[in-house]
Amino acid sequence: MKFDIIRLAHAEFNVTDLERARDFYINGLGFFETDSDSNHIYLRAIEDANHHCLVLTKADVPSVNHISYRVGSEEELDRLAEFFVTQNLPIRLLAKGEEKGQGRAIRIQDPGGIPVEFFCEMEKAEFMLQKFNKQIGAKVKRIDHANCNVRDIDLVNQWYTENMGFQCSEYTVTGSIENERLWASWLHRKPSVHDLALIHEKGPRLHHIGFWMEDSKSILDACDHLASCGYYANIERTPGRHGTSNAFFVYLRDPDGHRMELYTNDYFTGDPDWDPIKWHLSDPQRATLWGAEPPVSWKKEAMPVQNILTGELMEIGEPLMPPEFKKQKR
Repeated sequence: MKFDIIRLAHAEFNVTDLERARDFYINGLGFFETDSDSNHIYLRAIEDANHHCLVLTKADVPSVNHISYRVGSEEELDRLAEFFVTQNLPIRLLAKGEEKGQGRAIRIQDPGGIPVEFFCEMEKAEFMLQKFNKQIGAKVKRIDHANCNVRDIDLVNQWYTENMGFQCSEYTVTGSIENERLWASWLHRKPSVHDLALIHEKGPRLHHIGFWMEDSKSILDACDHLASCGYYANIERTPGRHGTSNAFFVYLRDPDGHRMELYTNDYFTGDPDWDPIKWHLSDPQRATLWGAEPPVSWKKEAMPVQNILTGELMEIGEPLMPPEFKKQKR
């Protein structure tokens, strides 16, 4: 069954200090504040013509509330709801306006335990692309992807590709040639490298949200700006180029530890004969084309996620031993 899922559209982070987070995201990264109240800040990036691509919500403990995909029609939400019921997944239906600026929506705990939302309608906001005089900070352009740690990558990867219509652009295997096992996959709905990356790790956790930047120079300029604002310690992994995805990147942590990637230079994947690119976990150029090892924090740390029904944090477990790897299908 295939669904009309357009792209990753927004995320919601739980933060402990809204004012501290506001300074980092607006003065540091250059997001625009569309709306706010005593418990929420609704942010959009330069290319957003809609209400938000990131919600910051006041909480006692940092965590991830949900990630969200936009779908092509209200009817598609009904189809998804019916499907999720057949899958026996935890499901929550949101009325229009329950998330400010957004129409009705569906939230589920996906088979990997990640809180995922689907919506169609969102209020319009002022389009800031050519308001150059109002663009400040790192000048983040738009949300691009989510990277999630899951315990059973074979199960979750199969669910997204076979049931939800995601397509694989790249993947990483581990083990010998005779016994290769899937370790990571890059899955997309829009014709780029990914809307969702799945990593076989302790989970469920969110590793990072990727935000699109104009070019490599804009990422270097963002680092200069953040350092000049006093946020030099928030630069976790210095700029480089991934082997996987070809992206030029820098990784940041917000004051509560949420990780984001400023990301550019990946490629088009819309051709129907695209063959997924295979990497091996032992390849030193996989994570960084230039060969530099990521810091330990980048490898080991990730953000816990919420249970959509109770609001409690999902229990984090060790990765399961996957079955024999099956070749990725387009």
